[in-house]
Amino acid sequence: MFHRYFDCNATMPISGVGKSTWLKAMDRYWYNASGLYRESAQTREALEHAREQVADSLKCEPGQIVFTSGATEANNAIFRWLREQHPERAIAISALEHPSVSHPASEALLISSTSDGVTDLDSLKEMLTSEKLALVSIMAANNETGVIQPWERAAKMVQANGGLFHCDAAQWIGKLPAAELGQCDFVTGSGHKFGGPQGVGFLKIPETVRKFSTQQGGLQEGGHRAGTENVPAILAMVAAWNDRAAAPEMSSAARDAFEQKLLQAMPEIHIMGATAPRLWNTSLIVFPVHPNTKWLARLSALGFAVSTGSACSSGSGASDVLMAMGVEGDALRRVLRFSGGWDHSLEDWLALAQAVIQVGAELHEPRSGVMDFQP
Repeated sequence: MFHRYFDCNATMPISGVGKSTWLKAMDRYWYNASGLYRESAQTREALEHAREQVADSLKCEPGQIVFTSGATEANNAIFRWLREQHPERAIAISALEHPSVSHPASEALLISSTSDGVTDLDSLKEMLTSEKLALVSIMAANNETGVIQPWERAAKMVQANGGLFHCDAAQWIGKLPAAELGQCDFVTGSGHKFGGPQGVGFLKIPETVRKFSTQQGGLQEGGHRAGTENVPAILAMVAAWNDRAAAPEMSSAARDAFEQKLLQAMPEIHIMGATAPRLWNTSLIVFPVHPNTKWLARLSALGFAVSTGSACSSGSGASDVLMAMGVEGDALRRVLRFSGGWDHSLEDWLALAQAVIQVGAELHEPRSGVMDFQP
């Protein structure tokens, strides 16, 4: 069934390495890491080793890593902290951000996007000239289009202007090298996006930040996040991350072949962000006719799981990302996202393309079943 699952940007099944690590840790490291007895000390040692591994991956200090329930918690905490510490200073976010950034930062200035779905750094430059920004948030790679954002250049611009830079790296980690992310002041990520368990993530904070906490209570996580740490899940996340980092770099060839096959059969489709650098696993397509829910239901009946876009905004209507890219009207309801994983082969992608072509033909001629779109 997994080979017909193409919604990997939403969530991934736990990887083999992640699962085996989690199961072993559930037997050995289920103790409270804050306890004073021997087993707690062993659990705490395993936790701190995991913290050191994440810090090594990001080229930062272990004390800068805070383990969380995921990127959503971490993103919310950053903007809550900003409102408390710098209520008088403006913040800016790209118009392409995930709802876990755009909602808690609803009063932020919006950095515009190009029609290809790339954050416009000229727009950011104008803001930095006219505003003393406390923080700028630009994601590493977009969860809907897969378009890679210019976060490295943006970080340098913002830091040179005296501001802090936040990067939501949930879609980047596990797919592309993570080391340079450490130059960002704040980095957030979620384990279930790259083969770790659901409900665990991390936050990297600046060395200079002392009074930062995601939630109040005990003094866990160096006082930055109250609550007993989920050590087995943390260890599984880090093991999955290390496994992805050690694997060969992935190619976009299979995804590209999928798109090419669709374009040959259905030239009216529009691939969002096709001329911009994208993640190797993501394809967001506007179809010429019929609501995306019809396409999704028929593909599901054929055994293929795809998405109408971001799962976190599916109940709120049209995609803010697509509107920022200039998509309007009925086209907003004709979009499907296809996002594969590390184990999807060329054959898997081509089977998906054939299924989409079949559904297109059925929707075009629902009574006769005649296939107008030829593979």
